[in-house]
Amino acid sequence: MDNTKLTKELSRITETDDIFKQPDIAHIFIHHHKVVQSHLLPGLKVDVKEFEDHIEVNTIVEKDTKIEKPVHMCFGMIPENGIQKMVINTDIRENASVSFLAHCAFPNAVDVQHIMNGTIKVGKNARFRYFEKHVHGSHGGVKVYPHAKIHLLEKAHFYSEFELIKGRAGLIDINYEATCETDSVLEMVTRISGKGEDLINIKEIGHLVGERSRGFLSSRVAATGNTRAEVYNKLTASAAYARGHVDCTEIIKDNGVVSAIPIVEVNNPKAHITHEAALGSVDSKQLQTLMARGLSEDKATDLIIQGLLS
Repeated sequence: MDNTKLTKELSRITETDDIFKQPDIAHIFIHHHKVVQSHLLPGLKVDVKEFEDHIEVNTIVEKDTKIEKPVHMCFGMIPENGIQKMVINTDIRENASVSFLAHCAFPNAVDVQHIMNGTIKVGKNARFRYFEKHVHGSHGGVKVYPHAKIHLLEKAHFYSEFELIKGRAGLIDINYEATCETDSVLEMVTRISGKGEDLINIKEIGHLVGERSRGFLSSRVAATGNTRAEVYNKLTASAAYARGHVDCTEIIKDNGVVSAIPIVEVNNPKAHITHEAALGSVDSKQLQTLMARGLSEDKATDLIIQGLLS
């Protein structure tokens, strides 16, 4: 399949066809280990190195650059089998502001691995939003390994969101670790729906090392069928007036099993971190109400789970 056809197929799957008509929207589409389509804007630099067994993507948003509309990034593989290995380094420089919308598409996967090792640096007084949305098929044959080290400088703000609520999760292994300097803000939100024999591992850690730094870790996981999920969220605070909260909400149905491990560690008497974890089955009152309105038990359950993950 040539680059044009690959781009069209990826954009169809991720519902991003309209971005090609808008010159003020930057985008980059990567299939396997090759760039098949890209469009950049002033202040946004993307250096790509293609290799047979992996691809390196080095992104810089220059100092004082403000990119108004989300930068669209699409990573995916159309074939049923294969490995996509990515090394992604992102540098958001001082006073810059940008958001990335990353679509990861593996619609036909029977045995596909998506491996991402990355670094993210958000400079002084810079803002970076990263929304990663996955589109998987019904086979459950995807193994996804997003791992990243994140560094927030003074007054930096980083918000990330990982979403997988359609299709089978397969195997998800998230490992993010962030260090937050003075007055910086860290927010990481993860929402995943597991079905069948899916395996979900989430490990997110934030270190509040600067005074008045703030951190928020939130996970929402639904485990149905025989899904197994483990959530490990940890916030540490070692600076005065650091503030943080860890929030885990997991729901199970059928033979699903979930363990949630919220950890808070405070090493400064002027710091403060809270945590909350809730694990349980589908709310019976909500289920009965929806079924009384004509929905089947399965459809009612799906609706409740969608509400949790929205």
